[in-house]
Amino acid sequence: MKNFFAEKSKNVTFLGMFALVSATSILFNSCNQKKDEKESEKMISKGHPVAKIVPQLKDDEEITDKRVIYLTFDDGPNRGTENLLKVLRKRNVCATAFLVGKHSYDSNRQKNDMELLKKDPLIELANHSFTHAHNKYSNFYKNPDAVVHDFDRAKDSLRLHDKIARTPGRNIWRLNNINVTDIKSSTLAADGLKKAGYKVIGWDLEWKPTNKMVLKGSHEAMLKKVDSIFFNDLEKTSRHLVFLTHDQYLADTDSINELDLFIEKLQKSNRFVFRKISAYPKINEVLN
Repeated sequence: MKNFFAEKSKNVTFLGMFALVSATSILFNSCNQKKDEKESEKMISKGHPVAKIVPQLKDDEEITDKRVIYLTFDDGPNRGTENLLKVLRKRNVCATAFLVGKHSYDSNRQKNDMELLKKDPLIELANHSFTHAHNKYSNFYKNPDAVVHDFDRAKDSLRLHDKIARTPGRNIWRLNNINVTDIKSSTLAADGLKKAGYKVIGWDLEWKPTNKMVLKGSHEAMLKKVDSIFFNDLEKTSRHLVFLTHDQYLADTDSINELDLFIEKLQKSNRFVFRKISAYPKINEVLN
């Protein structure tokens, strides 16, 4: 990846940044979880790789010239959920899982995966509807009241404490400072969710699948897209990028490895921090 950000930075020179990094060992992962030595020893004894643990960065702490990435994964619990958790634990990086209510009990495996998601401190749970629109999106968004009811049902069944949501099949944003609807026929439903108190989050970059439902393209290609978005100021909020892919695309070895390499390279570049979506700017403001 090319170091585009040094060219854009107006606040910190390259030499100053290098000195700051050297002097203070600035974190590349703001969601690292503190684990004591005994917990680490237990994981090692079970054959799990353990990433180096560093202190947690507070949400309001200065992150200098770094960009913030929010890893989000839709449609869980689903095939690939367990593989996703293994990658996150290996890299010791946090993410947000946008869950489908009915998937939490569709099969015994999904029930078990749901328990894994709830217990993992690296994962934040958010709402992706109860039915996923039965994959009939146009019909789903024709009835705004039914859409709100579907999200309420997911919130109750999943016992979610926050009203952070993502709409199925649509890249919609409804925050106080961002109002975006990709397909205009969904506008009334999106407005209804906002009126009901939901903070609707879309995405800036999606890692899409092939027709075989595995990750399409390489991690190198995705890294270039990350650079391009930041360099061209295409993110919804400056310096903050919401990344999306899906649990079900992580069922094959190649896709798992590509996601792992993607995260590893972002970490090693020392230009990014990772946060859960609840830390997105202004998301916790009361909706007007």
